[in-house]
Amino acid sequence: MNFASNTEHVLERDEFRSICSQDTLDFVVEDAAESLKAVQAHDGHWCFELEADSTIPAEYILLQHFLGEIDSDLEEKIAAYLRRHQGSHGGWPLFHDGNFNLSASVKAYFALRLVGDGADEPHMRRARAAILEHGGASKTNVFTRYSLALFGQVPWRAVPAMPIEIMLLPRWFTFHLSKVSYWSRTVMVPLLILAVLKPLARNPRKIDIRELFVTPPEQETNYLINSTGSRIGKLFLELDKILRWMAPHFSKRRQRRAIAKAVEFITARLNGDDGLGGIFPAIANSVMALDTLGYAREHIHLAVAKAAINKLLVVKETEAYCQPCLSPVWDTCLAVHAMLDSDAHPDDVQKATDWLANRQILDCEGDWRVRRPHLRPGGWAFQYRNAHYPDVDDTAVVVMALHRADPKRYEKAISRGVEWVIGMQCKNGGWGAFDPDNTHFYLDHIPFADHGALLDPPTVDVTARCIGMLAQVRRDRNDPIVARGIAYLRSEQEDDGSWFGRWGTNYIYGTWSALCAFNAVGEDRNAPHIRRAVEWLLSQQRSDGGWGEDGVTYWHDCRGHAKVSTPSQTAWALLGLMAAGVTSHAAVERGVQFLLQAPREGPRWCEDSFTAVGFPRVFYLRYHGYAAYFPLWALARYRAVSGGEARTVLYGI
Repeated sequence: MNFASNTEHVLERDEFRSICSQDTLDFVVEDAAESLKAVQAHDGHWCFELEADSTIPAEYILLQHFLGEIDSDLEEKIAAYLRRHQGSHGGWPLFHDGNFNLSASVKAYFALRLVGDGADEPHMRRARAAILEHGGASKTNVFTRYSLALFGQVPWRAVPAMPIEIMLLPRWFTFHLSKVSYWSRTVMVPLLILAVLKPLARNPRKIDIRELFVTPPEQETNYLINSTGSRIGKLFLELDKILRWMAPHFSKRRQRRAIAKAVEFITARLNGDDGLGGIFPAIANSVMALDTLGYAREHIHLAVAKAAINKLLVVKETEAYCQPCLSPVWDTCLAVHAMLDSDAHPDDVQKATDWLANRQILDCEGDWRVRRPHLRPGGWAFQYRNAHYPDVDDTAVVVMALHRADPKRYEKAISRGVEWVIGMQCKNGGWGAFDPDNTHFYLDHIPFADHGALLDPPTVDVTARCIGMLAQVRRDRNDPIVARGIAYLRSEQEDDGSWFGRWGTNYIYGTWSALCAFNAVGEDRNAPHIRRAVEWLLSQQRSDGGWGEDGVTYWHDCRGHAKVSTPSQTAWALLGLMAAGVTSHAAVERGVQFLLQAPREGPRWCEDSFTAVGFPRVFYLRYHGYAAYFPLWALARYRAVSGGEARTVLYGI
C-alpha cells in the first residue's frame, strides 16, 4: 500500500482549499513565527515555562519550612496554585485532569497545612478523605516518606537503609553511583547526608499531619514493600534489614570520610545558580544537606544553591509555582527547527544558533567519563549550564539545527557534537539520555527504587534523534554506527506498529521520532514496519481531526487512552506522517485543519495537557513551549512538502 498516493483517502488540493485556503495556512505560519520571534530573548535564545505536578511547588514550601525561612506572600501565592490544581477526586494528580495520586496529594496537603490552611476547611477535608481512602500517608512513595521523616512525621525506619558509606564503594561493587542515572545520583548524594545525620525540620509553626495516617506512624510496621514483587526484590528487602542491624556498628571514622566525599561530590557540581544537576529535587536536597552540616546562611555554597532554587520560581500576580528545572537549550534548538521550516529570516536564526554554539561543553569531564574515559567532551546540556551532565538528546537536536542553519559556520561545533554522540552509543545500538550502558536493571528492585526511575537505559526517542543527526551529516545507513542504531529501533517496535515514547507522551511521540530517523536514512516508505507505523498513527486520529494521548497510557492496561486532542501531539503525528511520505492523505489535511482552527494566544496554541514525562507513571511535565514551536513546525513543513514536487522531508527531525 502506497500511502502517499492512495486515492481512496486523498482530498484534491482544490477541495482542500475550499475548506482552508492557502492564504490561511500562510497567515497562521507567518503570524505564529512572528509571535515566536517576539518572545525570543535579546541574546537569541528561548526559554518557556516548564511545569510539573503539584509536588515541586509543595516541596518548595516544605523546603522553606525546613529552613525556617518563610516568605509569607510568596507561599500564599504557591498555596493558591496548589488549591487550584486540586482534583475533583479530592486529591492531586500527576498531570492535568489526571487520576488521584497518593504521594502528590500528601505533599500538597502538608504544604497547605504549613501555609496555614486548617485541617477542617472543606478542601482539606476532601483531600484528607481521599488520602485515607487510599491507605494514608504511610503508603506514599520513598521520596515522600523521606520528606515526612525530615519533619518528624514518620520514623526513619519508614525509608530504606541507604548508608552514607555508599560513597566509598568501588566501581565493581553491586551498587555504585555510576550505575544509576545522573538524576538519581544528584538527588541521592545529598539525601545520604540527610539520612545519616537525620536532621529535624525547624517547622516554625509546629505543624503535623497525623490526621493522614490510618495507623499511627510510630506503630506502622509495613513501610517498605517489594514494589516489583520479584524474588530479587524480596532479597533486597532482607538486605535492608541486615544493613539496619549493622548500621550502629559502622566505623565513625569511615562515616566521616564518606560524608566528606559526599560534600566533595556536591560542591564540585554546584553548577552556579543553575544548581546541582540543574533539577529542583537535587538542588533542594543540597540546600538541606549543607544547612544540616552547619554551613552558615551567608556561606557561598549555600547562598548559590538557594539562588538556584529561586531561579526556578514563576511568580505571577495571584499565583506562583516552582519549576522542576529550566529548559533553554531544548526550547531554543526546537524553536530553531520550527523557524527554519517557516522560512525565518537568517539573522533571527543565526542569533539563536550562535547562542547554542556558545553553550557547547568542551572542557568539563562529566560523569559520563566513568564509562567513556577517552571520549572528548562535545555535548550540550538541557539547562543554561549543567556541564557535568550534557544530554545526548539535546546534543543531537542542536547539531541538526546548527547543520541546517549554516554547516560551514558551525563546522567545529558540529564535528565535536557528532564525535561525542557517537562515543555515547550503547552496546545494544541505542542511546540513553545522559550515560552509556546505564542498564543495571537489577537495581530497579531495591527498596529505594520504588519509583521505577533509577536508571537511564537506551530509548527509542533519543536513539532516533541520534540516527537522524548522523544521517543529516551524511553518514549513510551502511555506517556500522547507524546500522546498529537502526537495528535497535526495529527491535523496539511494538506489535501494533508504534514505538514507546520515553520522554514525550507517549506512543505518538515515540512513533514520530522513529519515523523521522527512518526517513533520514532513506528507509523504503513501503517497508512493512513503516506501513504498520503509519497505519497506527492514522488509527489514532480523533474525530476532531487532531491527535491526543493521555499520561495514563504509561500503564499498559490504559493504552490508547486520550481525553482530548492537543496541538503538540497533533503536530508530532503530522510530522511523523510527513516523514513517512504521507503528505496528501485526508488525515493529514484534517490534522492541519485542526491546528489552523485551534485557539492560539501569541505564539502558543492553547493546551493544558501535560504532553511530556520526566519519569513514566511517576513524574510528568508540561513544556509550555511545545504548544508554540511544534504546531508551527508541522504547519510550516506541511506547506513545504505538500505543494509542487517537494514531497520529501530533507532533515533528520
